[in-house]
Order: sequence, then C-alpha cells, then structure tokens
Amino acid sequence: MLTSISNSRIKHLISLRDKAKVRREEGLFIAEGIRIVREVPTEDLQELYYSEDFSDDRIGSRYEILSTDVFKKVSDVGTPQGVLAVVRQKKYSFTDLIKGKDTMLLILENIQDPGNMGTMFRTAEAAGCTGIIMTDDCVDVYSPKVVRATMGAVFRVPFIILEKDGMQHCLEKLKDSNVAVNAAALQGSVPYTEPDYNGGCAFIIGNEGNGLKEQTISAVEDKGGRAVRIPMAGKTESLNAAVSAAVLMYEAARQRNK
Repeated sequence: MLTSISNSRIKHLISLRDKAKVRREEGLFIAEGIRIVREVPTEDLQELYYSEDFSDDRIGSRYEILSTDVFKKVSDVGTPQGVLAVVRQKKYSFTDLIKGKDTMLLILENIQDPGNMGTMFRTAEAAGCTGIIMTDDCVDVYSPKVVRATMGAVFRVPFIILEKDGMQHCLEKLKDSNVAVNAAALQGSVPYTEPDYNGGCAFIIGNEGNGLKEQTISAVEDKGGRAVRIPMAGKTESLNAAVSAAVLMYEAARQRNK
C-alpha cells in the first residue's frame, strides 16, 4: 500500500492529473471512477489504483492500493469513488475519420468548457458521428474533467487535434474527401434544416462565448461550404455550444435514417 504523497508514483499521478504538457509528452492520461475505468480498453490500461476502502468488485489482478488519504490527494473529485487508471492515449489519423458517404464529422474550434467537450463526445457517438476534429486551442480532451464528462465516449469516438493554424489545411482535405462543411453561425445563410446531409458532411462549432472566427466562416464558404443557422424564437441570442452541436448532428441523423 502506498501511504505517502512524496512517493514518486503518487507524484507522477498528480502530474498526469494536473499538467497537459506531461500528458502530451508521455501519451498517458488518468481515468477516474468506477464506470469510466470499466470502459477502458484492456490494451490501453497501463496502471490501476484502488483506495484501501474501495468496496466494489475490483477489475483485474494487477493493481496498487493507496491509503484513503493519499487517494483523496490524487483524486480530481470531491468525493472519490476509489478507483483510477493510467491509460494510454489513442492515436488516430485523418483517414480514420473518413467513411465515404457515411462520414459525419464534428469540428470544434476553441471549445473551452470541459462539460461541453464531454457532452459533445457523447452526443457525437449517439448521433452516429464518425469522428471529431479539434483545433489546438480547445480544452485538453485528456484532462480528467473532460474524460469523466465523455462517459466513455472518448474511448470509442475517433478524433484528431489540428496543429496550430491548421483549419485551412483541414478544410482543403475535407473538400478533397467530398465532405460538405457546414459552419454553425448566428448569421448563417440558410436554416440548418435546408441542406441535404445524406452524403459526407461536417459541422463546425465555435467557442462558447464568441462563436466561430470570421476567418473560419469565410474559409468554409470559399471552399464551397456554407454557414447554417439554428432559428430561435423569443429573446434568446444563442444556444449552448453542445446543444447546437446536438441539433445539427441529429438533423443529419434524421435525414439519413428516413
């Protein structure tokens, strides 16, 4: 049993929890909680830790026990469930996301809220999305809060993170792959229900407070895509980013399931 926070393994766990740079350099991240740990693919599970007072069935035979106090120091939640895992990050390529006419992509620009990011992963999986593309300034998908919010979808939905200023190149590759790009914008040229989403398609969602960058919308239109709007009644000015993503993806799913 590990009983000291000065232990090198405990320090490593805390670094993985707190530092995106460490996660990127080591290609590892932490998954915490009973449900999420059970979702971890066996081949990606690197280390497993339980609190000494964990009372549920333990997964696997190779694990380390932490004292209750040490586990609380390592945990990212106020009331720990007593189990966490160190997991190897997935590596996907652009082609992993492209599925011909069945392609449906969610492209995220500067999304900052962990809850929104996690919700969009879950919704993307449920709506039949074939992958997610993120700009490099989005919240770290491997942060504990995002991983927890995905409820396991982070293990099942392929995704890539663009290099800095990589949106233009991404849009060019999507055009070459016959994927029609739709940028969600308040001043979109057409209602979101008007386009035909039965071929390969992608939806771009922007930052929670500022929406999509003007240059992104212009780049989409310059490459044959379009800006689409979600009509709103009353005095509501905009929808939550995750809600907007859900509306758009489920419209595509509805059309495809006719």
